[in-house]
Amino acid sequence: MSSKKTLKQVLAEQKECFLVPCVYDCASQHAVQMCGFPVSLLSGGEVSISMNGVIDYGFTNLTDLEWVVSRVSSTSAIPLIADIEDGFGGPLAVYRSAKRLAAAGAAAIQLEDSADMEESTKILPRDKYMAKVRAALTALEGTDCLLIARSNADPNDPEQMKEGCERLQEAIDIGAQMGQMVIAMMVLVGNAEQAAEMAKIVTGPKIFADVRAEKGPDGHYHPSVTMEELTPLGFVMCSSHYTMKAAMEGMLEHGLANFKNQSVAYTFENAPGSGIQSFSSSGLFDPQAYLQLENTFTKGEKEYTIVGHKVEDYPEQFKRFDITERL
Repeated sequence: MSSKKTLKQVLAEQKECFLVPCVYDCASQHAVQMCGFPVSLLSGGEVSISMNGVIDYGFTNLTDLEWVVSRVSSTSAIPLIADIEDGFGGPLAVYRSAKRLAAAGAAAIQLEDSADMEESTKILPRDKYMAKVRAALTALEGTDCLLIARSNADPNDPEQMKEGCERLQEAIDIGAQMGQMVIAMMVLVGNAEQAAEMAKIVTGPKIFADVRAEKGPDGHYHPSVTMEELTPLGFVMCSSHYTMKAAMEGMLEHGLANFKNQSVAYTFENAPGSGIQSFSSSGLFDPQAYLQLENTFTKGEKEYTIVGHKVEDYPEQFKRFDITERL
C-alpha cells in the first residue's frame, strides 16, 4: 500500500503556511521533493515552455496536461497540484477535465475565472464561474483531489477586489455544502496588505500566489511577504516560481563556460548543490535503488552504470524516498 499522502493530509499536518514550488516536469519535481518540500504545483506557464517551447498563451491542451500530470505524479512521492487554466471550456469541459486529471494523479486542480487568455484580469461573470466550480466539485466527488478556486481579479481595483473575494468565498461555501474542501487563490494579491484585505472576506483556506522578493536598503532581496505574516490570515500555502529560473541559470552558466573553454571541466568542478563532480546528473535520481528493486525479482546483483562507468552515490544531504513511491 502506498504511503504517499494526500494534499488534505499534508495540510492537516502543517501548522503554518508553507512554500510550494512550481514545477514543470519529472526532473524539477524530483529536485523539489529531494529538498524536502511537501507539496508542488505544476505551473501551466512553465509546462508550456518546457513541453511546447512557447510561452503560456493557451497552447497547452487537456491531452498535453493529462500526459504531464500522469508522468510527474506517478514518479513523485509528494502531492502535485495541477493548474488547469480555465478548465478548457464551459462547465461540461471543466467536468471532463477535472475527472481526467484526478484520474491522472493530480492532488488538486486549480481553476481560474479568466474570460480571456490575452487579458487575464477580464474575469467571467460570477454565475458562469460558479457553474464551473459546481462542475469541478461534482467531478471530484469520491476522489482525494481538491479544488483550488482561483480569481484573476485585480486587487488594485476596489470593485474587482471585492468581487473576486466574494466569488472565492462563495466557491468555498459551495464546496462545504457538497462536503468538499475548496481552497481560494487570488493570483494578483502581492503583499501583506492585500492579503489582509482578502482575508476579511475570504475566511476559508487560501493560497498566496507567486510570492516575490524586493530589494531592500541594504541592497539585498527580502521576501515581499513572510509565512509568519500569512499564517494568521488563513493562508495555508504560498506558491513560488524558482525551479525553471534556477535550471536555466545553471545551464547558461555552465554552457557559457564550457563553450568558451571547449571543455566540460567547469561542470566537473562546480557542483554547489549536490557536491557530485561529474558531467551526469544520474546519481541524483538514485539509480541503484531501481536496480536493487529489480534484483529482488531476478535474485541477481545487477548495478547501474553509464556505458560501463560507475554512477555516483545519491547525495546524503537530500531527502530520499522509497523507490516504490517514485516508480
